[in-house]
Formats: sequence, structure tokens, C-alpha cells
Amino acid sequence: QVHLVESGGGLVQPGESLRLSCAVSGDIFSVNVMGWYRQVPGKQRELVADISSGGSADYSESVKGRFTISRDNSENTVYLQMNNLKPEDTAVYYCNVDVASDYTDYFREKWIAYWGQGTQVTVST
Repeated sequence: QVHLVESGGGLVQPGESLRLSCAVSGDIFSVNVMGWYRQVPGKQRELVADISSGGSADYSESVKGRFTISRDNSENTVYLQMNNLKPEDTAVYYCNVDVASDYTDYFREKWIAYWGQGTQVTVST
């Protein structure tokens, strides 16, 4: 069993900041890519940013320069610092991680994807 607990969402005004956190626990031998996705009603879930185990990050064009993804490998936690938030950033944000639960899975590169429960981010006046 692997558990993801997200926190940090809320209601803010345009231009303000929020920091999301996602803590991973349970049967973990290794965590590979960690990422944040978001979804609004009626639309597909989209990738916001992800980060490799080595710290290499990628961002969607819509958030480049405003959002920063980071991770603490010792705590199996991924963060998303969101600055200069805009109304179009309003969505439910989901954490996604790829986990190997034992050495055999790690050696075979058998990564299983897990999702967090989602946290609402609302940017509005």
C-alpha cells in the first residue's frame, strides 16, 4: 500500500501565491518521477510540472516562470510553489508519483503510478 497526502490548496486572489505539498508513504523502495496535474470540470487532466529523481524538472508552458516544482527525497515529498496565480490556474491539483515497492521492482524498472486525492486551488477576486 502506498499513500499520498496532499495539502496546501485554498482560495487566493490573483497575483498571490500558494505552496502545495504531497507526502508519499507506505511500501516504498524507491520513488521515480513525481509530478503535479490539474483538472477543471469538463476538461482532461493536464500535466503542470514533473521532476525526476535527479531533480530535472519540466513545466507546462502556461506555468513556466511562475511555478516551481521541488522534491525532498529523504521525506518522499514533492512541492509545487505557485506564484503570481491567475484565475485560469483554478483547478483541482493532483499529485502523481511513480513508485517501486521493492528492489526487484526497482531493478526491473517496474514503476507503479499513484495519485493523490486532489486539492482545490481557486484564484478569484
